[in-house]
Amino acid sequence: MSKHLVDIDDELLEKASAVLGAGTMKETVNRSLKAVVLASRRRRHADRLETMEGLDLADAEVMAGAWR
Repeated sequence: MSKHLVDIDDELLEKASAVLGAGTMKETVNRSLKAVVLASRRRRHADRLETMEGLDLADAEVMAGAWR
């Protein structure tokens, strides 16, 4: 873990802290960063499901074995 000197919008930090239920600035920042990364990952997975790119969910043989 590293330390960084950054300017943070106090009002935005307070709101984010309340939304995330974080008790400290460090916890708020770390939870916020994690939330952004997870949201991006969910978006990528949703995009893959929408396009079926790289997925074999449309393959009847594969899906027949999925329920066993």
